[in-house]
Amino acid sequence: MAIDLLTQFNLLVLVIIIFIASLISLRLGLSVAIIEIVLGAVFGNLGFLQVTDWMTLVASLGGILLTFLAGTEININLMKEKYKESFLIGFSSFLAPFIGVSLYTYFIAGWNLEAALIAGIALSTTSLAVVYSVLMETDIPNSDLVKIILSATFVTDISTALALSIIFIKPDLYTILFIVISIVVIALAAKYSKHIFGHDKLKNKVIEPEIKYVFVLLVVFMYFAALGNGQAVLPAFVLGLLMSKELAKVKKATTRLRTVAYAVITPIFFIVGGLNVSFSLVLASLGIFVILFAIKFISKFIGVYFLANKYIPNGSMYTTLLMSTGLTFGTIASVFGLNAGYIDQVQYSVLIGVVVASAVIPTFIAQKWFLPRHREDIVE
Repeated sequence: MAIDLLTQFNLLVLVIIIFIASLISLRLGLSVAIIEIVLGAVFGNLGFLQVTDWMTLVASLGGILLTFLAGTEININLMKEKYKESFLIGFSSFLAPFIGVSLYTYFIAGWNLEAALIAGIALSTTSLAVVYSVLMETDIPNSDLVKIILSATFVTDISTALALSIIFIKPDLYTILFIVISIVVIALAAKYSKHIFGHDKLKNKVIEPEIKYVFVLLVVFMYFAALGNGQAVLPAFVLGLLMSKELAKVKKATTRLRTVAYAVITPIFFIVGGLNVSFSLVLASLGIFVILFAIKFISKFIGVYFLANKYIPNGSMYTTLLMSTGLTFGTIASVFGLNAGYIDQVQYSVLIGVVVASAVIPTFIAQKWFLPRHREDIVE
């Protein structure tokens, strides 16, 4: 069957955006993820690009792949040593905006209870995908600061996913199946992946069997998560965490995996995130959009800054700004609320607009004015 012209046009526009975003990123010295989100929003609202099923699918894979790669960056020993800092920062990063946004939307904005809770969950998130991408593009990829931020972000995302699941999602047999499959895959991969990454006949081959192996595992998570109304990003992160030691032994394979991810797959994730924003609907509700963004930012500051200042004083504001970002789980929660009838199209557009704005604005400020200048003495 011939591919229709609209699909081919979307593909053409998509690859042009990916290329332009790279050039702008290099020119301005900003994270390419920010540029991809902004260009996605601009091209989408101008009518040059529309979200299609295949783009949504690839974008989902991109978000899960970024989460997996983020897990591989975590130093398990450091995570054990800094579990208190990671947990306190991460949980406070969830709790403060969840309470602040939920209370405002219910008592002041007049949203019903379900819509207010969806808003609280959607705007309490921190995007592990955005945070990971930004950190990997800075000059501090090996510092303890990176490890703590990623660990804290994971705690925030777990808290968000648990809140969404406990309050709204009704588990069934497929949910149990997803949990069981995830545990089995993670256990087997953690034990036997060394035979894939360490096998002499599989190393440095142009057919890249190690990369294909990782993709198989991640797509298994995606399928059973969709079947059981779960979130594949959580087992993907744990898988990356447990496979980090083996991947550290095959740096060339890990580098090639990142290359594949950043060349095509993850840009689609960020561009689709931008495409979900409707400028017209956001402008029509500009007042509540600004208020919700302010509440998210201020509550994140309250929840993160003072703890970060205590545990990582030389990187406290940078940590606070990165923890203020949102994208993956914020979008997931908003889409769930819309599909389940808890929020309407206008509320959905406002929430998505705030989520995407929070992925761009705090990141831009962090990179431009609060990037830690020295790797030494970042973590006490």
